[in-house]
Amino acid sequence: MKKETLVNHQPPVRPEPSNEPLVEPVHRSVKYTLPSVEEIEKLLSGKKDAYFYSRYANPTLCQLELLLCKMQDREDALATSSGVTAITTCLLSLLKQGDNVLMFVESYRPTRYIVRNLLAKFGVTHSLLSIKDHQGIASELVRENTRLIIFESPTNPMTWIADLDFIIGQAQENNVLTLLDSTFAGLHNYGHYVIDLFLHSLTKYASGHGDVLGGAIIGSKELISSMRPDYANTGAALAPDSAYLVLRGLKTYFLRYRRQCKNALKIAEFLENHDCVEKVFYPGLETHPDHQLAKKQMQDFGGIVTFHLEGTEKQMHAFIEALQIFRLAASLGSTESMVTPAKLFFATDLAPQELEMGGIKDTTVRLSIGIEDPADLIADLNQALYKVF
Repeated sequence: MKKETLVNHQPPVRPEPSNEPLVEPVHRSVKYTLPSVEEIEKLLSGKKDAYFYSRYANPTLCQLELLLCKMQDREDALATSSGVTAITTCLLSLLKQGDNVLMFVESYRPTRYIVRNLLAKFGVTHSLLSIKDHQGIASELVRENTRLIIFESPTNPMTWIADLDFIIGQAQENNVLTLLDSTFAGLHNYGHYVIDLFLHSLTKYASGHGDVLGGAIIGSKELISSMRPDYANTGAALAPDSAYLVLRGLKTYFLRYRRQCKNALKIAEFLENHDCVEKVFYPGLETHPDHQLAKKQMQDFGGIVTFHLEGTEKQMHAFIEALQIFRLAASLGSTESMVTPAKLFFATDLAPQELEMGGIKDTTVRLSIGIEDPADLIADLNQALYKVF
């Protein structure tokens, strides 16, 4: 073989079965070979499972998907290029012209955008309620054209807890699909509930280090299989290197998440007793309106603490800018703690009455708690409050 050919047909090196690597390699190949046209025909007709093209499946992605569905107590998963891609793929794949979606003011802003702007172009309608409006939810789910309900728990940014027994019961009674964005609750909560599909931003707690985008759709084999053609043909697949980073992050998932929950409770308790704070929202606090529901449904309470600051919006901005350890950033779930003005970052698309429904004020602050020493975080909050007030 000439060297010009050799460099493009390099000798493969594969360990023996008894000599496997401790960390799985990253499979970057886009293309996979098969020994015959007949084998390709079997693959394309669904009679054979094999790798063909990484937009459809890839060994590194499959490793991640297998882990994700096991963590969420489900059968199958799709790893997507971002959390928003997971939302979009679900909605585009499951909905058609004339269908109605029930969503909530306490939703991720891109979810509202996708439903209100993108799906509306294709004749999909929506209803917008509060997650606490049980009467309204029941009324909407009996509508003949309501196809699915998409919701969060805890919600962003106010950490309300959805009553899963009520929502699931109403949805099943009316043959409505349930899509739960469980990013805040993590991959280990809610698996014992009969939720049709879970959505996750793997960018957050799964990867945990703020250095990779990713998303996931997790559910039954039947539902995930029905979505795979749309997933493949819209190019939604996560890149193998990104999948590897998420897999690496998941090794410390429980260590990080439990530390973040522990820190969050200490910070919520500190803020609850501070004169400059009007109201604190953390499901782990007994004063949270949904504390008992959270205790019933969740193993832990998450790493998000939201609060209304006393004073004006200008003072709230000054408080955020006075923080030294908390960084002003939009994301959550990373090892470092972050702070955001809730209305500006998450609710500029909501009308005044919708803001009131969601409980968001001009002085609402959302904290994403990291794994730092809690005493340092409390000291940082204290000095910023003292400086402004």
